[in-house]
Amino acid sequence: MDGASSKSRVATIGRHAVIALPRRIHITGASGSGTTTLGRSVASALAIPHHDTDDYFWKPTDPPYDDMRPAPERLRLMADMFVPRPAWVLSGSLAGWGDPLISHFDLVVFITIEKELRLQRIRCREAARYGAAAVAPGGARHRDTEAFVAWAAAYDEGDSVSRTRAKHEAWLATLPCPVLRLDGGRPIEELTARVVTTASQL
Repeated sequence: MDGASSKSRVATIGRHAVIALPRRIHITGASGSGTTTLGRSVASALAIPHHDTDDYFWKPTDPPYDDMRPAPERLRLMADMFVPRPAWVLSGSLAGWGDPLISHFDLVVFITIEKELRLQRIRCREAARYGAAAVAPGGARHRDTEAFVAWAAAYDEGDSVSRTRAKHEAWLATLPCPVLRLDGGRPIEELTARVVTTASQL
């Protein structure tokens, strides 16, 4: 892999050291499932870069997440920033626009989590990002927050939104690399260990 695959890394999980070759790991799931949190944790454990699809999907705006980049521009930026490199973690979702990246994945991690907990996490995240008063009824971001929560809630049973469980499952079935399924309600330390151990065994 790019002439650098022979350089192994030592990941420390608890009191144990795991030898892991450079890997390209994609962590995906529903909004609020914990893909970014796990992505950062795995990248830290392996001492490799972490990237998130939102940083490429959206143009930088204030407030954020208001202006999408065209898919070709997203892919070009990702190729410039990290895709050719031998080791990285990419969190988020790219089903439907990121298929040119599939051949680069050594491992895909799919996180599922109980719906109510997922939506609770989203509400907490929005309040932390914009302020509790802004997302509360009557606040400047209340309508946008409720629309986003409704979109996220449709993931499990819906078929009319851009990201659904059915679409994710169909995309996962096409992947040539291993897929590791995890319960996002488990402790982050446990999830990180599962990913690092699996990656080290590929």
